[in-house]
Amino acid sequence: MSLRHPLRSLLPLALALGAAPLAFAQQAPTTPPPAAPQSAPQSAPSTAPATPPAETKPADTKPVPKPADTGPTDDTDSPPQPVPPARAPAAKAKPGKDGDGVDSKVPIEEIRRYVAVYNAVKQAYVEPVDDAKLMHAAIRGLLLDLDPHSVYLDKVAAEDFDEQSRGNYDGIGVELQRQPDGTLKVISPIDDTPATRAGIKAGDLIIAIDGKPFKVDEGDSSSTLRGAPGSKVVLTIVREGRDKPFDLTVARETIRVTSVKSRLLEPGYAYLRISAFQADTAADFETQLEKLKTQSGGKLRGLVMDLRSNPGGLLTSAVQIADDLLDSGKIVSTRGRIAISDAEFSATPGDRLDGAPLVVLVDAGSASASEVLAGALRDNGRARVVGSRTFGKGSVQTVLPLDNGDSVKLTTARYYTPSGKSIQALGIVPDVVLRAPKAPDADGRPSYTEATLPGHLHGDEEDTPGTNAGEVLEGDAPIASALAELKKPAGAKTPTAVSKAATPGASKR
Repeated sequence: MSLRHPLRSLLPLALALGAAPLAFAQQAPTTPPPAAPQSAPQSAPSTAPATPPAETKPADTKPVPKPADTGPTDDTDSPPQPVPPARAPAAKAKPGKDGDGVDSKVPIEEIRRYVAVYNAVKQAYVEPVDDAKLMHAAIRGLLLDLDPHSVYLDKVAAEDFDEQSRGNYDGIGVELQRQPDGTLKVISPIDDTPATRAGIKAGDLIIAIDGKPFKVDEGDSSSTLRGAPGSKVVLTIVREGRDKPFDLTVARETIRVTSVKSRLLEPGYAYLRISAFQADTAADFETQLEKLKTQSGGKLRGLVMDLRSNPGGLLTSAVQIADDLLDSGKIVSTRGRIAISDAEFSATPGDRLDGAPLVVLVDAGSASASEVLAGALRDNGRARVVGSRTFGKGSVQTVLPLDNGDSVKLTTARYYTPSGKSIQALGIVPDVVLRAPKAPDADGRPSYTEATLPGHLHGDEEDTPGTNAGEVLEGDAPIASALAELKKPAGAKTPTAVSKAATPGASKR
C-alpha cells in the first residue's frame, strides 16, 4: 500500500451532493443503471460533462444547464460516476503540497504509532483478529469523527448506494441516516411503500432489527432491512412522544417508486408531488406538467410543488427541474478546499410553466436535492416557499471507489444557493411558516435537523434565532395553505409569517 500521496490517489471519483442523508434500506434492483443526464453537476476532476442520453429530454426542450466551472455536484444519494484521471500537479507546487495546494506530506510518526498498535492487536489480543477486519475497522475509524456523512461503505453497501437511485429494489422503502451509536434515524418513509403503510414516520429512531441491537463498529447496520419480497422484518422504534420503544412489523416487497404524481386542485391550479429525485424524475416532471397544462386548456394559472419529506436523490434531476422553470440565473454552486470542488450551474432560457405563479411546499424532511431546488427557485424570485424549515444538509460528498469493491464517502465541499448563502445546518427558511397541529415548544431547539446530528459541519447561520425548524407537515392542510398563497396577487408576497395547519379529515401517512 503506497502512502506517498493518499489524497490524490483517491481523486479519480464521482462527487455526490447533498441527502441528504443516506438510504441503505433497499435491495439491489434488477435493472441496469441508466446513464446520468448531463444536467447533473458532475464530479471532481473532469473537464467536461458526459454527453447526455437522447431520452433525457425531448428534442424540443431547451438545452440542459451547464456548469461554469467543473466540479462536484451529484447528490449524496447518487451513485458515483466514472471520471477521467486526476490532473497533474502544477509545475511549481510548493514543497509538501500538491498542485491544488493540499498538504501531501504523510505524518510518519503517526503512521508508526498506528503500526505499533496494529501489531500489538495482532500479537496480543485475546482472540485472533483477521487482517481485513482489522484494516476495515481502522479505515472506518478515520472517518468516524469527521461528520455524519463521511462513511466507509463495504461492498454490499456500496452496491446499494450505487443502485438506490433507480427506483426499483427489494426492501421496505425508507431513507435513513446512520447515527454514531449504530442506530438508524428515519429521514423519511417513501410514499406508498411498506414503511409508510406500517406507520413509520420521519424522525423515528430504529434501535434494533429483529430484536438485535446495533453495534457502533458494525458498518452498514441497515443491511438486514433488505430481503426477499414477502418476508417480514421487526423494527424496534423510539419515537418522540412515546414513553417506551415499540415494535413494528414490516413486510418487504419490490419497491417501484413513482417519484412524480400530480392532479388539478381547482380549474387552472395544479398540484405536483416529487417524492424523490431519481434518474427519470426530471423527464416524469416534464410529462406530468404537460398533462396538467392540457387538462387546463393549455395553460396553468399556478402550481403547488410539494417537496415535503423528499430526502433528495440525484441532483441531476433537481438541477434539470430548476432549469425547466427558470429563464436565467444561477441554480447552485459548490466550494471546497481544492479547485476541482468548485462549480457553478446556471439556467438556460425557457420556462415550461410560462411564468405562472409557483409555490414550493417543504418541511423538515425535505433535504439535499430538495433544498437545492427550493433554494434555486426562491433565490431567483421564481417561487415562494411555504412550510417549515428544511433539514439543512448543505455539504458535498465524494464517493471514492476502492479496489476491493468497497467505497469511501467523504465530505469535500459545501453547496450554496444562488444568493450565495450556505444552508448547512440551517436549511431553507420558508417565506410562510406552517406549524403542525401539535407544534413543539416554540422556544425549544428543534430535534429534527442536520444541526442536531452529532459531529455535523458547523453552518454559517445555524444558530440564527426564530427559524421555527424541525417539523414534519403531514396531510392535505399544508396543500390548502400553499394554494391560498398561490392565489395571492404577484405583488403581494407575504413576509415570513406563521400559520397553523388544521388537522385534515384524511391525512397521508
